[in-house]
Amino acid sequence: MNSEILDDAGKLILRLGFGVLFLMHGIDKVLHGIDGIEALVVNAGLPAEVAYGVYIGEVLAPILIIIGWHARIGALLTAITMAFAFHLAHSHEFFELTAHGGWQLELQGMFLLASIAIALSGPGRISLNGR
Repeated sequence: MNSEILDDAGKLILRLGFGVLFLMHGIDKVLHGIDGIEALVVNAGLPAEVAYGVYIGEVLAPILIIIGWHARIGALLTAITMAFAFHLAHSHEFFELTAHGGWQLELQGMFLLASIAIALSGPGRISLNGR
């Protein structure tokens, strides 16, 4: 098989898998609100309105990634969202392991690294941008 086709198929799978899984977190916030995030933001000394950025990072950005339209921008936004999550909600777990020896922040780390990979590699040709 053509290596370009495989490359684009791999990018599509990465975009769809990452985008859908990340979007599910955003849908939860749309359905149940962001009170907890507002509290974290205010406790960090930031204005409560900053918490509304989660809708951009966890709803709009994953949709951009899934459809492959300005996916690099979407991926950058999800990476920023994950940086906020690491700092505001998970900094105390950064050096912790699970009972099974895995990193306590495996999911968050995978989300951050996958978003960086998408930002660097782009959406591929199987996307609305088509590049």
